[in-house]
Amino acid sequence: MPKKVVPEHLRRRRRPTKGGVVLSEQLIVDTALRMLREHGGEGLTARRLGAALGADPSTLYRYFRGMDELTLAVGDALIGRALRGWSPTHDWRADLRALGLRIHAAYLAHPQAAVLTASRVSGRAHEIASDEVILGVLHRAGFPTPDAVRVYHCFIDQTLAFAALDAAALALPEAARRADEAVWRATYARLPASTHPHIAPAAPYLVAEMNVSAYPAALDMLIESAAAQLAAR
Repeated sequence: MPKKVVPEHLRRRRRPTKGGVVLSEQLIVDTALRMLREHGGEGLTARRLGAALGADPSTLYRYFRGMDELTLAVGDALIGRALRGWSPTHDWRADLRALGLRIHAAYLAHPQAAVLTASRVSGRAHEIASDEVILGVLHRAGFPTPDAVRVYHCFIDQTLAFAALDAAALALPEAARRADEAVWRATYARLPASTHPHIAPAAPYLVAEMNVSAYPAALDMLIESAAAQLAAR
């Protein structure tokens, strides 16, 4: 006889855990974000998460089918934080820039989580809402749908790629991150013009530029390119 399927809302635990809290998806995601910040991706396990929540690890599977689904929910939560409080203006370029910077900053606020989630596609509510918002900005700007999709594709992939790159640097141990940052001054700035005629004069600028994110500049370039394409139509 087939096993009876229990509706999703009935699988949720309503009584307090041993720690005196009532579990919810939001509480689990928030706790997972904290654990990722403190212990990194390898430290996020059902056992550790259950202990942090004061619940049996098996209880988590009332809310998520597995740790991968929880990971997708964490990524979706970061996008939701980026959208929180945003409202459109009458300037599509300013709107697109603001959205890009918000998404990038939301991921960098949780670098360990960003490393795990920036490359994933969840299909969850906040991700879908962000896609609708970005495509809406481009539609109001006057981009035909195929062009809007192409610009959206470049925009979101660039944003998430920089988020993953910058987050990976932030997630390094402090000593390793500082050692990487020092290379530009300790190595590149000392290369002689006789052997490196292009690097040598650029060294002061490399030292100033290479330890900060290039995302804002790259975002401006993308928007300027999109604006030029729109004007050419």
